[in-house]
Amino acid sequence: MSDGRQGADGRHTVVVGGGLAGITAALALADAGVRVTLLEGRPRLGGLAFSFRRGDLTVDNGQHVYLRCCTAYRWFLDRIGGAALAPLQNRLDVPVVDVERPAGRRLGRLRRDALPVPLHLGRSLATYPHLSLAERARVGRAALALKGLDLADPALDAQDFGSWLTAHGQSARAVEALWDLVGVATLNAVAGEASLALAAMVFKTGLLSDPGAADIGWAHVPLGDLHDRLARKELDSAGVRTEVRTRVTSVSAEEDGRWSVRVPGETLTADAVVLAVPQGETRDLLPPGALHAPERLREIGTAPILNVHVVYDRKVLDAPFLAALGTPVQWVFDRTDASGLREGQYLALSQSTAQDEIDTPVAELRARYLPELERLLPRARGAGVRDFFVTRERHATFAPAPGVGRLRPGARTEAPGLYLAGAWTATGWPATMESAVRSGVNAADAVLGALGRPRPHRLFAFEEAA
Repeated sequence: MSDGRQGADGRHTVVVGGGLAGITAALALADAGVRVTLLEGRPRLGGLAFSFRRGDLTVDNGQHVYLRCCTAYRWFLDRIGGAALAPLQNRLDVPVVDVERPAGRRLGRLRRDALPVPLHLGRSLATYPHLSLAERARVGRAALALKGLDLADPALDAQDFGSWLTAHGQSARAVEALWDLVGVATLNAVAGEASLALAAMVFKTGLLSDPGAADIGWAHVPLGDLHDRLARKELDSAGVRTEVRTRVTSVSAEEDGRWSVRVPGETLTADAVVLAVPQGETRDLLPPGALHAPERLREIGTAPILNVHVVYDRKVLDAPFLAALGTPVQWVFDRTDASGLREGQYLALSQSTAQDEIDTPVAELRARYLPELERLLPRARGAGVRDFFVTRERHATFAPAPGVGRLRPGARTEAPGLYLAGAWTATGWPATMESAVRSGVNAADAVLGALGRPRPHRLFAFEEAA
């Protein structure tokens, strides 16, 4: 294995991990003229946002979306030439179906108008049928209180969002039909188990910062086309040496201040190392003294996401996606075109906070979810099911529990030349693609500072757009 192609001054950085954080760090460093080797243990790039083949279908392991306020991920899409393949809505519009309401009154919508904050959501909230008039008024007051919270206040991290909502007059129905509808999908936790700091960040940034901040974007092609194929093409063009199926076994400091990175049959030498792997793997690779309290990494819990995939013999859903109430189903996405399916319709159900179902056998999940889809989508009642399967990510995200903020380390470690990246690091965001990209930028910025290299302007253009 080669250490990589020659950089402008011979400085060499090894990035361990080929998820979005690692890809971002590698591209940013290469753009600044640093010689980079990217090592990934899997046979592909993309981390937990990837695709695989199932017969004639190309399947994403899970449904991933982003928002207009995700300026770092949008920069990433631009950098790899994939923005047109994962477009944003022109304007936020989320169909919300409550299966327990009478026919003809089941559909509500969360959408925005072309008005300044907070008026952009005023009409939608005023007509949202899944809450009473009094509940809608109390939601408005809670939103204003949320807007007034100081995200820099460390006390917010110690509180749970559910208690805060109760204290601000939110009923159990309001939490279910609005706050958790958004929060579960973005935080992977119900309000009572989520840090107020992270929840406030999500709602303030997504719904209360800019009228278009919550407009939704998603990949119209398989995620592997973006995070593996296009990303690898750009890494190659930038001069990054990318090695997959290459698992790092140890990282250690040398006497001359450089670093040794061991992989089976090879040792690489580097001026800097970026560990862009999950927190448990990071803890295993950290040399002694690299973090003041490395045991804290193991205190950062994880949360699962279950994805249920159903292929019907006909079209049963007209919208590109919808959210559901009154049923175990949370969000349903149409993945027909992206998967390459030519007949029928392929739906993917994204089920966050899936602790109770993550190990449930497929037969039981089929018996549970097919009837629920028939309740939710009347046209599914007469449709044939051509395929039913599930994908499970048992450690999909870090758990955004109260107190997690104090456990999340920054990009710099106590060991000069060793840096951390990953959605679980201290980005201020929950475990999203946005957080992963931001962490890669943070790590690259720290490396460039240590090497005395200037920041590439285009790398930080997203900060100006934020």
